[in-house]
Formats: sequence, C-alpha cells, structure tokens
Amino acid sequence: LEQFLTQSFFFSFLFVFGKQNIFTNHSLDVNVRWLAVLYFKNGIDRYWRRITPHALSEEEKTTLRAGLITNFNEPVNQIATQISVLIAKVARVDCPRQWPELIPTLVESVKVQDDLQQHRALLTFYHVTKTLASKRLAADRKLFYDLTSSIYSFACSLWNHHTDTFLQQICTGDEAAAANSLERTLLSLKVLRKLTVHGFVEPHWNAEVMGFLHAVFERLKQFLECSRSIRAESICRDRLEKTIILFTKVILDFLDQHPFSFTALIQRSLEFSVSYVFTEAGEGVVFEQFIVQCMNLIKMIVKNYAYKPSKNIEDSSPETLEAHKIKTAFFTYPTLMEICRRLVTHYFLLTKEELTMWEEDPESFTVEETGGDSWKYSLRPCTEVLFIDIFHEYNQTLTPVLLEMVHSLQGSTDMENTNAILIKDAVYNAVGLAAYELFDSVDFDQWFKNQLLAELQVSHDRYKPIRRRVIWLIGQWISVKFKSDLRPVLYEAIRNLLQDRDLVVNDFEFRTDQFLPYLESMFTLLFQLLQEVTQCDTKMHVLHVLSCVIERVNMQIRPYVGCLVQYLPLLWKQSEEHNMLRCAILTTLIHLVQGLGAESKNLYPFLLPVIQLSTDVSQPPHVYLLEDGLELWLVTLENSPCLTPELLRIFQNMSALLELSSENLKNCFKIINAYIFLSSSEFLQMYAADLCRSFCELLKDITTEGQVQVLKVVENVLKANPVLGPQMFQPLLPSVLRGIIDGERYPVVMSTYLGIIGRVLLQNARFFSLLLSQLACELGQELDQILGNMIEMWVDRMDNITQPERRKLSALALLSLLPSLNSVIQDKFCGIINIAVEGLHDVMTEDSETGTYKDCMLMSHFEEPKTTEDEEPPTEQDKRKKMLALKDPVHTVSLQQFIYEKLKAQQELLGEQGFHALMETVDTEIVAQLQEFLQGF
Repeated sequence: LEQFLTQSFFFSFLFVFGKQNIFTNHSLDVNVRWLAVLYFKNGIDRYWRRITPHALSEEEKTTLRAGLITNFNEPVNQIATQISVLIAKVARVDCPRQWPELIPTLVESVKVQDDLQQHRALLTFYHVTKTLASKRLAADRKLFYDLTSSIYSFACSLWNHHTDTFLQQICTGDEAAAANSLERTLLSLKVLRKLTVHGFVEPHWNAEVMGFLHAVFERLKQFLECSRSIRAESICRDRLEKTIILFTKVILDFLDQHPFSFTALIQRSLEFSVSYVFTEAGEGVVFEQFIVQCMNLIKMIVKNYAYKPSKNIEDSSPETLEAHKIKTAFFTYPTLMEICRRLVTHYFLLTKEELTMWEEDPESFTVEETGGDSWKYSLRPCTEVLFIDIFHEYNQTLTPVLLEMVHSLQGSTDMENTNAILIKDAVYNAVGLAAYELFDSVDFDQWFKNQLLAELQVSHDRYKPIRRRVIWLIGQWISVKFKSDLRPVLYEAIRNLLQDRDLVVNDFEFRTDQFLPYLESMFTLLFQLLQEVTQCDTKMHVLHVLSCVIERVNMQIRPYVGCLVQYLPLLWKQSEEHNMLRCAILTTLIHLVQGLGAESKNLYPFLLPVIQLSTDVSQPPHVYLLEDGLELWLVTLENSPCLTPELLRIFQNMSALLELSSENLKNCFKIINAYIFLSSSEFLQMYAADLCRSFCELLKDITTEGQVQVLKVVENVLKANPVLGPQMFQPLLPSVLRGIIDGERYPVVMSTYLGIIGRVLLQNARFFSLLLSQLACELGQELDQILGNMIEMWVDRMDNITQPERRKLSALALLSLLPSLNSVIQDKFCGIINIAVEGLHDVMTEDSETGTYKDCMLMSHFEEPKTTEDEEPPTEQDKRKKMLALKDPVHTVSLQQFIYEKLKAQQELLGEQGFHALMETVDTEIVAQLQEFLQGF
C-alpha cells in the first residue's frame, strides 16, 4: 500500500473496490476497513491540495467527495470517528467552494429518524465545524462567519430538541434511551460551542447567541439536578458529567474570546459559580471537575484585563467601566469574606485520603502535593490560584479577614482536635500564598520568634502537618521579609527536622557565611535522605537542593562530597530508564565540578562516560540530556588542569553536534574554545581539519550571531597558536580577507574579520603574504591593489571595532607594515597613522605624578586575583586565559614604543627629507597629538 501511494486512482481503489465501497461493506474484516480509512485520511494532507507532488486529479476528488457523504451508517465507533475526521480534513481544503453540498447534506442527515445514521451524521457535523472553526486566515474567517449565520438557528433547535428529549427520558426512567439522547446532546453542544465562540465578530449583537448562552445556565442547573437522580454506576453518569463540563467550557471559551460581549453574563456567571461552589446550593450535586471549572470562571472574570479600568478613568472604554461596575457591585465585603473563609477553611483542608496517603506513602504524597502530574489538574492548586488572584485584587478588604483568622489560632493547639490542626494548616497555607500582599501587615520576624519557631519544635506525631506547613511558610516568606540574623536559628530548626525525616525539602535562600557552621551536618543529612528515598521525583528534588548548596558554598564543599561522589555512579546506573532524574544528576555534577575545581579530575572515570553518552546524538537519551550534558562538558574543560587522552577523545561527538545547528550551538563553540585554551597544539593537530570543514559548512547557512561565534573560535586559534593556526584554518581565511575588501555590511562581523586578519598580519607576516597572493590570483587582480583596498577599508571601518583590545591590535597590525618602500603602503600612510593615534587614545593613560603616558593594556606577570566572598574563584581556564594574554602582543607590546620604533625605522629607510614629505600627508592635528604621546622618546 505504501508503494502505491503515488499511483493514479490509488485513493479510489481504497474507497471503491470493484462495485463495493470498502468503507460501507461491513462484511469485510474490520482491520481491512480500518486500514483503508487510515491510508485515505493520512493521504489527504499529502496529496489532496493541487500544488502538492502527485496530487489527486479534480475528477478523482469529485468522485471521492460524492462517495464520502452518500450515507452515514458505519457501525464501528472507531472507524466512524476516523471517517468523520477524514471528511473534516477534505472540508478544510474544499468547503464550501469545491464542496458546497457538504453542509446541506449533513444538516439533512441529522434530521433522519434512524438513530445510527443520525449519530454518525452529527459526529461528522461536529468534526467539520471544529475543523472549519480552526482556520485563521481572514478570508476563511469570513466564510465561517457566513456558514455560522446560515446554520446557527438550526444548530440551536437541534441542541434544544436532543436536550429536551434526554430530560424527558430521565424523568420516565428510560436510561438506555436517555444515554443515546445524551450523546446527541453532547455532540450538538460541541457544534454550538464552535459556532458560538468562533462564528461571530460581535456576538453580543446577536439575540440568538445571547439567548443560547443564557439558556446554558438554565440547562446547567437542570443537568446538575438530574445528577441527584442518576446512580453513580449508571451508564448516563459519566456522560452527564462530561456534558456539564462542556457547558462550562462554552462559557469559559466565550469569555476568553469575547470578553466585552461577555459583560452581560458577568453577573449571572458570578452568581451561578459562587452559589454552587461557596454555598450550600452545591451540596450533593457538584463534583471536583465542575468546581474547578467554576473557580476558573471566577478567576478569569476577576483577572480579566478588559475589565480593569486605567489609572486615569477617562482613558477607559465604556465597556470596561461597565464590566468593572458589575464586578464591584458583586464582590461586596460579605461575599468576599465568605469566599475567603470557605476557600481556606473548606477547600484548603487536607482530606482524609491525603492524610492516609501521607501516612502510608509519604513520598507519593510529597510528590503529588508539590506538583505531580495529577496535582496540576486537581482541585487543590485551582483553589490556591483562585485565592491568590482574589486576594491580590481585593487585598485591602481581605487582609483583615485573614489576619483575624491567624490571630484566632495563636497559642497551643489541642493535639486531640484533628480539625483544629487542619484549619491551622490551611490558614498558614493562606498566609504563605499571600506573603507579598501581607508584607506591610505582618511582622513575620516577630511571628517566627514568638510562635512559629516553637511550633517547629513540637514533636507530637499529630502535629506533623503543622511542622511541615510552618517550614513551607518560612520558605514562602524568607525572600519577602525575614531578618538575616534569624537565619542561624532557622538552620538549626531545619537540621532537627531533617534528622527526624520530618521535612518536605524546600529551597531556601541563605547567606553562605551564616550557613557554613551547618554545612557538614546539613549536607550529610541531605545525602542520607537522597539514599533513602525511592521515587524518581523525590530524588530529583533532593538533588536539586544539594546542587543549590554546592553552588552557593562552592570550594568549601570539598571536604564533604566524598560520599556523594561515590554514590552518583550507582544512582546514574539505576536511573537508566529515568532521563529526567539523569538530568538532575547532570546538574548536580555541574555544580560539583565547579566546587571541586581542578580536583574534579578525580571524577573523570565516571564523569567522562556520562558526558560521552549525554552528548552523543546517535544515542536516544541525548534528546533529554544534551543541554545539561554540554554544560557539564564545558565546566569540566574549564576546571581541568590538563588535557587527558579521554577528554580529547570525547570531542569526536562535536562534528554531529555542529551539524544539528540547534540552539545548543553557542555552548558548542564555548567547548571548542575551552579545548583551544586547554591545549591548542594537541587539540588542533587531531581535530583542526574536521573543525575547519564543519565551520565552512556552517558559514554557508547561519545567522549573523552564529557567524560571529564561528569567527571568534578562529580568532582564538590564531591567538593561541599564531604559527600553525593560520595554516590549519587556511580554507577559511581567503573569504575573511575578501569580506574586508568587499566592505562587510554587518559591523560586528566586520570587527571580527579585522581581528582575524590583524592577528595573521601582526604575528605571521609570511602567511599573510601568501594569503594576499592567493586572493589576488582568485580575483585576477594585482597584489598591491588587494593590499591597498584592504588598508583603505580597514581605515574606513575602524569605528566598527568597539573592543579596546581589537582596536589596539588593528593599530599594531597596520603599523607592522612599516617600514616599507611600497608605494601603496606609503600612499595609505596617513590612514595608518590615524589608526595608530586612535589606538593611543584608547589605551594610553596619564600618570598623574610624572605626567607621562603609559599603555594600560600591558601585563608583565601573572597574579592570582583576589576574590571577595560573593565572587567565584577563578577557574583553571581563567588562569590559562591570563597566561595566554601574557604572550599576546596586545598585552606585551607597548603601542607607544611600537609606533616610535616603526616611525624611526621608516625615517631611516626614506631619509629625513623623504620621511618629512610622508609626514606632511598626515593632518597637523593628528601629528600634534602623536608628538604629545611620544614625548620622552
């Protein structure tokens, strides 16, 4: 079948076999018909449009379209769904222009009495509507508006009919019939949802639309009341709840897409949601997902930007002011107080199931409670987000309410009163969530000393929820309002909790000096916890905290990491099927290597195979591990004391990484630079040819930023190895020189070009001559012409260079052309001197005591830099860069001295008269500045 895909009439063969339609020939094996439908559906994207290769002919498409809507009687649900999606895919391309009969046919088909045909037609009607509603081009939107206006009334009546039928059948107790009607209600409501939300520009002007939306609230009440009489195990129960949720989705989608049109529904929406979620009206009828939807509705109205007036009221639209007026009238003090109290004392309470789970499986409880996958879609996070949003919007009203709840809970709590403990947990949760809003209203330091610290020390088993909540609460407040001198007391409390295994590990900000006395014990306890926990998510979280500690204390972690270093290889092996845990291990290793510095070499037997696997694009795990693996590779090189054969061998992974051209390229270039700084000769002898080929390919199709990154690597090669570097990257250099002569238009690229050629000219004059000759041959020009054009462009584009080092390099490079009898160089002498004087202005500083000038870029010896507590100590690579700078002419040659020597040599070459004539080509002001700089020579 795959081989026949591009053959003429292949899809007709799928659709019609002899005189029998495969789709509707129910005597054929289900798998055969399923395969035919899938091939047809998947082929539409590839061959239906006229512009695609092997596109279907118009004749064949006409036949296929007609056959697709001949009847709707597929008995197998899965095949029926695929056929509906298939028709919708064709409709997306052809409806209504090439397929005007589709919608009328569907409308007529949903009216038939046959249950199966009616359902299948309605299913197709939904998928077609959904697909057409998703088109976003202006012309397509206009067509959908026209379609909606022509069928909206019919869709409303269809929905009302099926809804009324369902309600009647429920009343008579005919559950089987009611289930069928409910399925049709669900499908017709799905159609109306798409039409209502996407089919009108200004839906509030359409009475039928607004009538439907108001009817949604009435129907919701009816369906919620129905749920009282439907047994939990009934076939209708699950579908009924799906329909109720779909009602709420209609309202939420409409609010999202048409906030101003929704203004007329704000009052009713808030009354409905608050009534069912925060009063007794909802008891016995609401279920968790429905509560979540109602809370989302309240939240969207409260937060909606369209309903918030500007600070200057005159700048607000009448629609905004009207919506704000409705909100303000609804959210009175009694209403807000009741919402706040119910959220905290009802919805925030830990449930019996949660407490049991915590007791029986504390790890699973912690994972769920701190953000597991199921947690994201559960009621608790929704209530917390609603509380945060309402508290932020109405904090002046709600702050006294929450503070009164806090004050009522001060002092000891009866250990036998579980409800009192849970309420305190809930109130503390609210105070943590509202920390930023309560900044000016709560003296947290005083509260910590007088109440919270004591609660952390209560060891009773039933007080465990409060100990856990208090440490979480402090975690919320520590970055908001917490005196630093209280932190040692907090660290002591945390240590005690860790010893009792009574802590959900939080990430705390800490001052290193205050934390150091606790470092050994804390690190040991965290490591023991890491060994004891079994769930992947828990290990990841503990590893994250360990990583934070290592990162903050840096080198001071060295005495305590032995146990962790021994354990990580075992954990890596155990986590073979858990790539996210391996990512956490990689992050820990990154901070560990940074903390160990040159001592990280002892980790190489474990570390280098980890880097090898993580950065090998032929290995499936690289999808998850690559980014962190590259970061680890880089810090390993930066902290390596020397280049080992194993470290050199890993670079074999780089060629494939450069071919990816992904967002990781920047780190790849940093890694290449790190190898150059580590051992340029050894590295380049092995990999220069491959690297040069990769760079040549990259430069053909890369962004300007990427181009600069490639060129900076080449520049570093020339800096580290001025003799061999130009030869190894010879294929790249002619294009760089040509870029200068042609006047590269991007300043940052031009600056890098000049840096590269400046290095070659200054440090390898022989190779520069060969490069000039090669380019002159390629362009069919005289060598002197190429040289003249280069100098002229260099002088003209000197302002593109912003880095002082490169500006000095340019001055040194151009001056290195002197002394010379070459007429081209003498012709450009004025420009060369201008660049030299500019360079002097860049680098010369005046000694206030002696009044003489000195080159501020000169470095004579290596000094270990002194670092403060907040600064990271220098890495091995920082030291290597400093040592390399001590060999760099930019930092070893005095520009002042160099100019003097070059001018003196030129004078000796030309004689006094000839040199005087040459100097007269230079502007007198420039000459005067030059003389001032050269005083004393």
